[in-house]
Amino acid sequence: MEEYTISGNIVDPIGGEIFQGEITVRKNKISSVIRKPVQSDVFILPGLIDSHVHVESSLLTPDRFAETVVAYGTTGVVSDPHEIANVLGMPGIQFMLKCSKKVPLKFYFGAPSCVPATSFESSGAKIDTDNIEKLFAKYDFLYLSEMMNFPGVINGDDDVLSKIEIAHKYERKIDGHAPGLSGKDLINYVNAGISTDHECFSYEEGLEKIKAGMMIQIREGSAAKNFNSLYTLIDEFPDSVMLCSDDLHPDELQSGHINRLLKRGVALNVNIMNLIKAASVNAIIHYGLDNGLLQVGDKADFCLVENLTDFKVLKTYIDGDCVFENDQVTFSCRKRKSPNSFYVNSLKLEDIQIKDKAKKVKVIEALDGELITRTLNFRLNELNGNLLADKDNDILKLIVLNRYKKEKPALGFIKNMGLKKGGMVSSIAHDSHNIIVTGTSDKIILELVDWIQKEKGGMAIHNGSEIIGLPLPVAGLMSDQNFEFVKNKYAEMNNLAHKLGSKLSAPFMTLSFMSLLVIPELKLGNKGLFD
Repeated sequence: MEEYTISGNIVDPIGGEIFQGEITVRKNKISSVIRKPVQSDVFILPGLIDSHVHVESSLLTPDRFAETVVAYGTTGVVSDPHEIANVLGMPGIQFMLKCSKKVPLKFYFGAPSCVPATSFESSGAKIDTDNIEKLFAKYDFLYLSEMMNFPGVINGDDDVLSKIEIAHKYERKIDGHAPGLSGKDLINYVNAGISTDHECFSYEEGLEKIKAGMMIQIREGSAAKNFNSLYTLIDEFPDSVMLCSDDLHPDELQSGHINRLLKRGVALNVNIMNLIKAASVNAIIHYGLDNGLLQVGDKADFCLVENLTDFKVLKTYIDGDCVFENDQVTFSCRKRKSPNSFYVNSLKLEDIQIKDKAKKVKVIEALDGELITRTLNFRLNELNGNLLADKDNDILKLIVLNRYKKEKPALGFIKNMGLKKGGMVSSIAHDSHNIIVTGTSDKIILELVDWIQKEKGGMAIHNGSEIIGLPLPVAGLMSDQNFEFVKNKYAEMNNLAHKLGSKLSAPFMTLSFMSLLVIPELKLGNKGLFD
């Protein structure tokens, strides 16, 4: 369509006002914005931006993710592909790039800074300084993705500093990841040029980081939910806050994306203009994104919503094209290859038995809605000299198995998974994505390991008699099916976990983070327990 007009209540966060008017789009840009009485009750908002997301965590490939989130008014995502990079390296990043270019949603990928995240675990690949330079020079990536190795920054690790120097050389932004970092260490981290953080768990932490000069990304994902703790910062520092999902599984994605945070913010009496800044403007300005803000000369990226209470999206436009209307997306996804890397480690019963040493053992305490954990110490029962799970105290065996080469599994225990019978397994195990499995018996654990190795990746739950699973053939992280299929299968497994006793809001998401060594306090990697 060469030229058209859209009428309604125009929400202008740059001017800080809402007015009736008409927007004219010529080709892919806004050619005029005219104030005039109109016969439309709809509200026109700038397109929404997720300021930090790992698309892989949706279990969807980029094209499938796109056809899902445009229905919620999202027109751009700042996406860190370090999940697939940990599995496949540069070919994995190139897959994400190629797949994303087949759909209109604007993907802004960053160069993964920490692949592997630490030297205390085994990943499938490594992204070194040469790779990062190539991503900036050849592919024009906009930023260095989250610098999770904050001790390396603070202590002057040569490899870490060389990656930061490359980002400075290309004048790229550097994303942070520094849970709980404070005081002098925080100042040193910021002085290295790191400008954002999405790991704030408390108002005080967010406030300190903003005052140190950082942009705060308020995260509301499936495992980590920080909006309620941090939302007051939006009105206090309207130019220093962005919204993001980080990791969002299908069950939550079905109820909305960034638009659902607008709904929650309004219900909490956050100023609407400040909310839209956090949901769109600030990310576009901070990263220099190629997304419009309803100004003359901007790209025509916007959405139409019924009202400013529920934020139900009626239409979404990207580069002037309507990509969602009448509850349907207007583009389609094509069949694609499914790259992967999966070594089969056959396990026997003795491989997963933990010898009783007649003393208390360290147990990971999972916390609902948080990525952080605590360390507990328990005396467990034994049978034939081997330690047993303690279902009465909600302590189950936890195993992490290398998926890239032959290796014995790492063994431990976890509290609060809640299962009274059965078990769960996943090849999504942040950040190296080895196999992680928990269960109420060794027999069930072995059956789950066999299932996931046969499928070469996925997530599954054992109900005590059978396995219900979702294969993830794309790098063991993503399905090649559409959102409806993935959502329904994920919901089925999630519901079954709750029926089996789990009280966690997102059992599979929580399980997947129990091997994320860069977030304290105690985690299990493929090389063992890590504090």
